[in-house]
Amino acid sequence: MKGNPALDKNTVEFVTVAAEYCVFIGNSGEKEKGELLDVLSKLLPLLYLKASMLPDTASDGLYLEESVTEPEYDSVRSAVRAVLADDDDYLEVFVEEMRYSDTPVRKSVSEDLADIYQALKNFIVCYRSGLEEVMTEALAVCSEGFRTYWGQTLANTLRAVHSVKYRQDDSQDSCFYSSNGIYD
Repeated sequence: MKGNPALDKNTVEFVTVAAEYCVFIGNSGEKEKGELLDVLSKLLPLLYLKASMLPDTASDGLYLEESVTEPEYDSVRSAVRAVLADDDDYLEVFVEEMRYSDTPVRKSVSEDLADIYQALKNFIVCYRSGLEEVMTEALAVCSEGFRTYWGQTLANTLRAVHSVKYRQDDSQDSCFYSSNGIYD
């Protein structure tokens, strides 16, 4: 008999990293830019790795209440944006809109990180219920979200974080979008 995927070793490790991410991003307003970028450059790849190792889980269609409110989402996004300041916006090429656009698509690190936070925090709150069917459904929803949305968002955001963290002041090939519309 196959064990419960919600209690699988890889799931438990993912929960640990996801919880660490949520706490860190939830407190991002207290961080300096260098610390934020340093931790994100390590935490995002680990989160991606752990999410990619989650066991296959099918959804039962069970309704899961979302715990992240709009004010909480906005608070997280605003806190990250305040720390990153001019380094929050970046150009994205891995979005569907790029196919039909003559202009680059501008994305926001803070919004991406808040989107990931929302998916993970909703998962963790449900997972912590301790109810096996809720935990399993939350895992299925989170895994599907990773495959279809927040996994790609995480990968794109890591590219932007890397660019800012390791950028040279005289670099000519930044992927960031200047507020005046000129590419840095």
